[in-house]
Amino acid sequence: MTWFAVALLSAFLSAGAAITQKKVLLKIGALEFSFLLSIINLVFSVPFFFFIDYQTINSINLSVLFLKSMIGVAAFFCVMLSLKNLEISNALPLLALTPGFIAVFAFFLLGESLKSTEILGLVLLVMGTFILESQNGKNFVLPFTVFFRSKYHRFIILALLLFTASSIMDKFLLIKLNLSPVSLTAFQHVYFAVLFGIIFIIFNKKLEPVKSFVTKNNLLWISFISILTIGYRFTQILAVGMASVALVLAIKRTSVFWATVIGGKIFSDKDLLKRSIAAVLIIAGAILILRE
Repeated sequence: MTWFAVALLSAFLSAGAAITQKKVLLKIGALEFSFLLSIINLVFSVPFFFFIDYQTINSINLSVLFLKSMIGVAAFFCVMLSLKNLEISNALPLLALTPGFIAVFAFFLLGESLKSTEILGLVLLVMGTFILESQNGKNFVLPFTVFFRSKYHRFIILALLLFTASSIMDKFLLIKLNLSPVSLTAFQHVYFAVLFGIIFIIFNKKLEPVKSFVTKNNLLWISFISILTIGYRFTQILAVGMASVALVLAIKRTSVFWATVIGGKIFSDKDLLKRSIAAVLIIAGAILILRE
């Protein structure tokens, strides 16, 4: 199987996970959801430990993976907070803006030049964001002020930066530190469960509410989400090991379009056609930047 097919599979699984996450988040809090999902993910990832070459495991790659997992936990929680409080067709397209942030920061902070395709990509990102956040296309500046006025939009921006760092660390672990995709997936879910467990204990002062969200229905849905989540994480890591991070992320970001269209229809989001067009522009812009 080629890296393209694996990355595309990761995109479809990711879209399915996002849609079902939104469904469950309508009923329970982002922290409770993230905690339960991390525990179930760990349970389902147990079989991975039987296929690990433990001779390749050492304190260095496990330490780097722990740091990477801390970043991943923060990014995931930011996305869940945004997904719970924003419409899915509004929140998800913004998650494809990462390449634009990297290109702009590299230009201003590192003095890197922007190629013509990258400039075109940035234009498409800006156009897509404007369409996504505008009210009937009025007032050019107003749509972008949403990132200052809405804390859930700011959470998305933070998640973008964190996911970028996490993806780069994936490549470092796989190529430089010789950690296999199976090992990375298995131990990452251990760290996620531990970290979310600690966060849940610290911020959930009352233990009584636990009974209210640990229901059979929630557990069944989260178990399904867990299968999709482990699937898209593993296939993304596998694809990164076969091709560059940029190429894999470019294909992976098509999940935003599928989740926007299908999820928006399911949850009866407003302005779905406009948001779908915005998602296409943002994804196209991201791919133009990433291909460089």
